Amino acid sequence: HLPEVIQAPAVTSCPGLMAAPPQQQQPPPGALREISPVFLCRIGQETVQDIVTRTMEIFQITRATQLPNGVTQSHAVYQDRFGKLQEHLRQLALLFRKLRLLYERCVEMTSDLQESPTELVPYTGEELVPVRSEPCSPAVIQERQEVLEKVRQKNQEMKFLMDQMRNLLWDVNAMLTLRK
Repeated sequence: HLPEVIQAPAVTSCPGLMAAPPQQQQPPPGALREISPVFLCRIGQETVQDIVTRTMEIFQITRATQLPNGVTQSHAVYQDRFGKLQEHLRQLALLFRKLRLLYERCVEMTSDLQESPTELVPYTGEELVPVRSEPCSPAVIQERQEVLEKVRQKNQEMKFLMDQMRNLLWDVNAMLTLRK
């Protein structure tokens, strides 16, 4: 019975994540296999961040590579960059495979939900459209309010930064036209 409890596929397939601390009571054998879709989405989000990081590293490697326009470059440097590029591409393929598996597992776990995908779209407007939901615990309601407040604050910060960037671009364009 014990080997079934230890073999939790989602925990072992996600390197870099810390395992949960051991609990006092021994859960039933199938309990560790039931991982919530929220946890899978969080792992998916981290996987997407890894994909973006790897892609940026690939672009940095290619940007640093000098085109062979008559200049001889060290064969060792070329092989080193080529090896790094191949490793990044291999890791990228693995990350996309992992993301696909996470997506399929989430779809499988949430296929019985009654909400349509349009009802699951995150906060997009000034006011939230009320969606029928079952009563939640006060802790969940409090956490939801905190998350919504953080989103509103981040949106305000982004709007402020976009306004600053727009003004800066106008100033630069104005200076460039006066220069001519």
